[in-house]
Amino acid sequence: MSGSTLGKLFTVTNFGESHGPAIGCVVDGCPPGMTLSAEDVQRDLDRRKPGMSRHVTQRKEPDTVEILSGVFEGKTTGTPIAFLIRNEDQRSKDYGNIAQTFRPGHADYAYWQKYGVRDYRGGGRSSARLTAPTVAAGAVARKWLHEKHGVVIRAYLAQVGEIEVPFKSWDDVENREANPFFVSDLGYVARLEDYMDALRKSGDSVGARVTVVAENMPVGLGEPLYDRLDADIAYALMGINAVKGVEVGAGFKSITQKGTEHGDEMTPQGFTSNNAGGVLGGISTGQDIVASIALKPTSSIRLQRHSIDKDGVPVTLETHGRHDPCVGIRAAPIAEAALAIVLMDHALRHRAQCGDVSTGTPRIAARAPK
Repeated sequence: MSGSTLGKLFTVTNFGESHGPAIGCVVDGCPPGMTLSAEDVQRDLDRRKPGMSRHVTQRKEPDTVEILSGVFEGKTTGTPIAFLIRNEDQRSKDYGNIAQTFRPGHADYAYWQKYGVRDYRGGGRSSARLTAPTVAAGAVARKWLHEKHGVVIRAYLAQVGEIEVPFKSWDDVENREANPFFVSDLGYVARLEDYMDALRKSGDSVGARVTVVAENMPVGLGEPLYDRLDADIAYALMGINAVKGVEVGAGFKSITQKGTEHGDEMTPQGFTSNNAGGVLGGISTGQDIVASIALKPTSSIRLQRHSIDKDGVPVTLETHGRHDPCVGIRAAPIAEAALAIVLMDHALRHRAQCGDVSTGTPRIAARAPK
């Protein structure tokens, strides 16, 4: 199967299946000499892992990461870094009833037509379980970007179904004990808990919107045509399971904006707005990178749905197993990881091509003081 590698200089190759012995990835291109431990990676995996609240799948995977190569005496060696995460809580029998049928909204039918063989246990390769290795790789990129450039990457849940949650504070997002939803306003938690409890009781699911932000960005990452930074960001974010839409900056709001409103004016003190989302002409401006993803409702639901089997015969089926009623609840760490991987890849590419460039023009601030 091709299509399992992301990046050009900083590359991530993902492997495994949802109910196989293990999942993992190989990270190549990380510069040598960076301090790296399993604990550095485990922190991000723990934020993503299942079973952390009653509002997500109760599959109890510890997601303990093992570093198999690329680190010696606590530092990266410049050689490929291999991460392994063992699957320990599979219940493959839950999927026996769909071995000969195709679940609506899933990749079952497309996989069968493409490969002629399908691992029906938890979706196999198409499962969101495979986002765990992405998060592990993203932890490496996040650490390097922060140490080399001061970049800080964070994401929050901006909408669940019809409930929009305006941004308030990163402190609320990071308060994991009081906030199982990654929302930026703790005042919405009780309302979301009631909403999710009713949804789970009904057997249905709902979609979500997640916004990811990279602060303290360097200027100049990206190319002006095929390797545009925003295009690669959209490519990586669109590669996350269940994502059906990506916006950078103002996104689709740009349709109704006037040019006088959309264009981000510059002053000696900084940019006055950030409708561009930190990218102009495919190149980073030094403003915050801001992107949002739309995640579809979970396709695995307990309610009866109509489909067909491998012989084309109509069937009615219910999906059993342990599933998130809203996959967006755990998507924030995944979006952070995908963005970090793209930004590190472009940072290394920029260093290789333009590391000696000096324009003499002072860099303006990411935002003008209010």
